[in-house]
Amino acid sequence: MKSNDESAGNCFKPFISPNPITSFNPVQSFPRIDKTSFLSPFSSVIGDVAIRNNVYVAPNVSIRADEGTPFYIGSNTILQDGVILHGLLNKRISVGGKGYSIFISKEVTIAQGALVHGPCYIGKKVFVGFKAIVYNAIVQSGVFISNNAVVTNGVHIAMNRFVPPGAYIDSQKKADALSRVPSDSKEFAREVQRVNQEFPASYNLLFGESRCSCGVAYDSRSKEEQND
Repeated sequence: MKSNDESAGNCFKPFISPNPITSFNPVQSFPRIDKTSFLSPFSSVIGDVAIRNNVYVAPNVSIRADEGTPFYIGSNTILQDGVILHGLLNKRISVGGKGYSIFISKEVTIAQGALVHGPCYIGKKVFVGFKAIVYNAIVQSGVFISNNAVVTNGVHIAMNRFVPPGAYIDSQKKADALSRVPSDSKEFAREVQRVNQEFPASYNLLFGESRCSCGVAYDSRSKEEQND
């Protein structure tokens, strides 16, 4: 029987799992998570998901590639608390000749409570604001999507464009009319990246020095050694 301490420790681990076997997805794939990245307690990663180096996944993030698949999350990307990633069955975008349900490039910030739903492409250094929704869209590098905005309906957002707070961008005409990112929003996105990129290494030190093959940290020392 496990002690109360052991049971409590297990309930704080992130949930990492292959996708369930279904009629539409009969092959199980386990997430591939770089050892330099960090997955917070209560976060969930399921299915064919590639997470590259120094990615920070905050608490209560759901990365669920059990329907739309695969997902790719590039290096130095930040997924803040409550972010949801999911995708539609058999709907993909092509990146480098390969189909992805969701492709997130490097140094992307997705802020608290945002939803990214495939098919979707998000270019490098994109900022997705609090409770924003990106679904069925191509978002090129340097775009700033403000709080509570919606980007959808197959639109293509050009590089370095600014989506205002609460905007509903559901046509290419609206997307083409967007102005460039203001300097203060650029600086805000850079500062969020700068702060959050320190979290993976710092949290890994806090949670444990050893890593399993899936990238999750754990402390390999016995309880006696930990108490010394």
